[in-house]
Amino acid sequence: MLSSTTLSLSNFQPKLARRFPSPVTNTTIPPSLSLSNARTTQPDPPPPERKQLKGSPQLKRWSRARTIRSGRKLDRPVHGPETALTGNSPPPVQSEHPLVAVSDSLAGSDDLDNVDSSATAKAIYMVSDGTGWTAEHSVNAALGQFDYCLVDHGCPVNTHLFSGIDDVERLMEIVKQAAKEGAMLVYTLADPSMAEAARNACRLWGVPSTDILGPITEAIAAHLEVSPSGLPRGAPGRNPLTEEYFRRIEAIEFTIKQDDGALPQNLNKADIVLTGVSRTGKTPLSIYLAQKGYKVANVPIVMGVELPHTLFQVDQRKVFGLTINPIVLLTIRRARAKSLGFNDEVRSNYSEMDYVREELECAGKIFAQNPSWPVIEVTGKAIEETAAVVLRLYHDRKRKCLMPRISKRY
Repeated sequence: MLSSTTLSLSNFQPKLARRFPSPVTNTTIPPSLSLSNARTTQPDPPPPERKQLKGSPQLKRWSRARTIRSGRKLDRPVHGPETALTGNSPPPVQSEHPLVAVSDSLAGSDDLDNVDSSATAKAIYMVSDGTGWTAEHSVNAALGQFDYCLVDHGCPVNTHLFSGIDDVERLMEIVKQAAKEGAMLVYTLADPSMAEAARNACRLWGVPSTDILGPITEAIAAHLEVSPSGLPRGAPGRNPLTEEYFRRIEAIEFTIKQDDGALPQNLNKADIVLTGVSRTGKTPLSIYLAQKGYKVANVPIVMGVELPHTLFQVDQRKVFGLTINPIVLLTIRRARAKSLGFNDEVRSNYSEMDYVREELECAGKIFAQNPSWPVIEVTGKAIEETAAVVLRLYHDRKRKCLMPRISKRY
């Protein structure tokens, strides 16, 4: 870290007195005398001022995050005219962590607000006796309600997932650490004794906690009038290789083989068929649906290329069209072209606005000729949101439900 020593005018008074003797015993230096004027009396030229390096905000955030996790407080540098004119300012604090030293030397006065927000970041501990999928997604869904103040907007949050916690000793260590950091504890523990131990420990050490799995398990047990097993998924005695598991694996393998219009003769074997122009999210949406056990095929719409006849021969209730805003599509395609190494000079019509609009119009005409295909606008939607719309329409059309739903039998 670049350290600096604060200089005051009092350091120069003895030297000035020896150079310019005066009959007056109490010599005072006028306030107008500056540091540069005092240095002109010295024979040696002043050392060149070292230029302060300006680092990237990403490096600053990483170093601050590591400092917070290590349990140390961030040193807030003091900048102001008072420290330069007085000799009572404390010496700069040297940090023992190398990344913290780099962060302190790179941080300027305009970065103080970011330091304060990172130092006050709240921690959320997620504890699970399984993979932690339920706890992680529940917390992420809840944090979505606080987008307006997360990250750099005043209430940063750090989440920590602890999966496979199946003994009380490890659970107690996590609760103790949460108490030290002032963290919140969220847990999904299928074993009632483990859940009770977590609840009692959090109450004892004053850790705010939430049981995600317990209340809903008790409610279902009361509704079914049976007792839960209390065993987490993958525990001895429970076979994770169920029929549903193998059905999901088969769906993923099928979807990968059917990607981007491959093997059109197998479209009749698909549960869902997606079609749309390039970069409308057909492939990631297909993979997401396949992980839920649906066999998905996707067929691209390209101007000048005829669509396979089997697309119009399969059950039209399982065909879905995808469309997107042309400006957003242009941005996505240009980013894709840049990732492939194409520069502005070697840009194809693939990422030109006129071609994008023309291609979307072509797709719109195909959708109009097939009114039984639902057309889903994917602009600004996450993959999960689009998948929810597809599945709701798929089940509604398959079962002809009066109320929109996604039905599944266990």
